[in-house]
Amino acid sequence: MAALEQNQVFQSLSSSPNARLLRGAELGDELAAALWSNHHDARDYQGPEHHTLSCYLAGGTGTFRRERPGAKGAPDKLCVLPAGHESSWVINGDIRLAHLYVSPQRFAANAVALLDREPREPRELQLRESTFLEDPRLAAQFRQLVRLDWDEPGERLLTSSLAQEMIDHVLLSQVGLRQGLRLKGGLAPHLRRRLVDYIEQHLGEPLSLDELARQAALSEYHFARMFRESFGLPPHRYVLQRRLLRARELLLRGRLALGEIALACGFSSASHFSNRFRATFGAAPGLLRGVARSAPGR
Repeated sequence: MAALEQNQVFQSLSSSPNARLLRGAELGDELAAALWSNHHDARDYQGPEHHTLSCYLAGGTGTFRRERPGAKGAPDKLCVLPAGHESSWVINGDIRLAHLYVSPQRFAANAVALLDREPREPRELQLRESTFLEDPRLAAQFRQLVRLDWDEPGERLLTSSLAQEMIDHVLLSQVGLRQGLRLKGGLAPHLRRRLVDYIEQHLGEPLSLDELARQAALSEYHFARMFRESFGLPPHRYVLQRRLLRARELLLRGRLALGEIALACGFSSASHFSNRFRATFGAAPGLLRGVARSAPGR
C-alpha cells in the first residue's frame, strides 16, 4: 500500500489517534479504496493530490464541516472531494465510512472516454466539490464495494469494474449525459474471438477491466457496455463463470488438490473458491468430486 500511504487524505486519517483503518488496498488503474471508523475527531485536508469519493456507511449525524456547520452527515450521504480542495471536518460520535481515491489522470482519462471527444472546456475534466450528496445508486455501489475482498485476485475484475462505474456515474452526474452517447452495438466477431482466447489463457491470473479493454482498443466505459451486448454478461461475471466452469472440469478429472485448482482458476484460496463454487453450483467442490469418483466406471 505504499502509494496509498502517500495519499494526503489517507495520511490525515492515519495520523489520527481516533481513526482506525479497517481495510485498505490499491485497486489498480490509479484507484485505491479504504474503509475507516472514527469518533470524536477533527481532520483537515489541505490540497490533496487525489480526488476522494466518500460514503457514510454508519453514523455521521454529528459530522459537519467547520465552514458549513448547518449541514450534517448521515448513513448513505456522500461527499465528493476534488484534488486541491481545502476542508476542515468535525466528527462527533461514531462514524464508519468508505473512501474511493482516484488520481486526476484517471478521472481525466475517463472524462475523455465518456465525452468521446476532447473536452470543450477544462471544467469537463475537473471534479466538482459536493458535501452530503444524496445519490442512492452511488451509495449502493459503495456498499457493494466494501463487501468485496479487495485482496482476492479472483475479485480483481469485479472490484476494478465497479470502481470504474462509480467514477463514470459521478462524472455523468456532473457534466450531464451527452447527446448521442453510443451504448448499443456489440463487439466485432474478431474482437470477441480475441477476448475469449485471451480470457481462457489468463484464467489463473488477476484480470482488470483496463487490461481487457486494451485488448479491444476501447475505453473501459465503452468496452464494458459492448462486452455485455456481445456476451450477455458484464465482463466480471463472464470471467467468473469461465473460472468456475474450468474448475469444475478439473474437479471431475480428479487429479489436482482443491488448493491447486483454486490457484489454477484465479482464486487465492481454497475457501474463497469453495464459497464461489457452492453459490454457483449449489454444492461444495469436494462433494462434486466425491460424486464423480463414485460414479460407475471410475
